[in-house]
Amino acid sequence: MKTFEEVKTDIEALPYCEYMKLTHWLSERDWHAWDEEIERDVASGKLDFLIEEALDEKRNGTLGNL
Repeated sequence: MKTFEEVKTDIEALPYCEYMKLTHWLSERDWHAWDEEIERDVASGKLDFLIEEALDEKRNGTLGNL
């Protein structure tokens, strides 16, 4: 397996078009991982407090007020 520094050097040597493909792929990969984490948190109830906060704001008439 390559070290970070080796990979970094390889990335820096990429033609611009290939570099852009790589950054797009990394971005998509990151978003996919984030989506999976959110789904796990929702399923486990970790984000239920957000629903309660929104319902409290709705009851108090402050939902959406900045």
